[in-house]
Amino acid sequence: MTNLPLPRLSASVAVTLACLLAPVGHAQETAPDTATPPAQTQPQAPAAPAQAVPNPAAATPEPAPAPVAEFLPQSVQDALAPILTPPAHDPNLPHDLSPMGMFWAADIVVKAVMIGLAFASVITWTVLVVKALELWGASAAAQGGIRRIQSADSLDAAVASSNGRRDPVSRMIRQAAEEYRRSRPALDVAGDGGVKERVDSQLDRIEAVAGRRMGRGTGVLATIGSTAPFVGLFGTVWGIMNSFIGISESQTTNLAVVAPGIAEALLATAIGLVAAIPAVVIYNVFARGITGYRLRLANAAAGVRQLVSRDLDFRGVTARPGA
Repeated sequence: MTNLPLPRLSASVAVTLACLLAPVGHAQETAPDTATPPAQTQPQAPAAPAQAVPNPAAATPEPAPAPVAEFLPQSVQDALAPILTPPAHDPNLPHDLSPMGMFWAADIVVKAVMIGLAFASVITWTVLVVKALELWGASAAAQGGIRRIQSADSLDAAVASSNGRRDPVSRMIRQAAEEYRRSRPALDVAGDGGVKERVDSQLDRIEAVAGRRMGRGTGVLATIGSTAPFVGLFGTVWGIMNSFIGISESQTTNLAVVAPGIAEALLATAIGLVAAIPAVVIYNVFARGITGYRLRLANAAAGVRQLVSRDLDFRGVTARPGA
């Protein structure tokens, strides 16, 4: 065993001890001294409470954003940050941007435009229901009258089959029979040209009145379909004008400030289109339906003329073919 010199051994032991005791000493310096009791102080008179100054920032602390999951990669955290920590909502902006919310936040003129267009839309659908039922019933009655005319051998038989009905075809049959009855005494002298002319006049008048009555209400649809988009456009122009006025007053071009007003204005145009498009479609459907109804009336009038002509030809014959 090799013996180290004494001075070298002492230096090595000193370095080792210094390395071991250095952390202990540092911990003792940083740790609070709990062993030393606090110094005794004389009791002092309580000081007057200071006046508390309210701090608005401290009273309403802003909520801290929710932390993104730290175990995810940094790229994923950056992508999810806008979703998991949405920006704080500006209290100066409207909170409800639904159609009803935009309606209540709109200008009084824009509100009046929206209400008028909504009322026009209600009128459109009301006319649709009422006229559809009326046109269906009138067309069915006209088709039934045509069948009765085709199955009758004489004008009197057609009058008997009408059985007091009040539809236009039944009125045609009764008017033709009445005119024939009044003109019968003069047929041998004046001929049958005058009675045919008078019967044609009666049938044309009944046909025109029935067609005009069926067309009532469709003019409202045409008016709504042609004017509703322009009324909605007026509301849009008025709302955008108010938005520009708001921009000049607030002295800002921030889109988040002016977008709600523009959205409210565009809602008026949307309601105008909602009112106009169904009105135009329904008007075209009724125009075709009324044209078909008038064609049925024309067919019925032609059948009545045939019955009158047959009665004139067989007025001196006691027995008719098929009787």
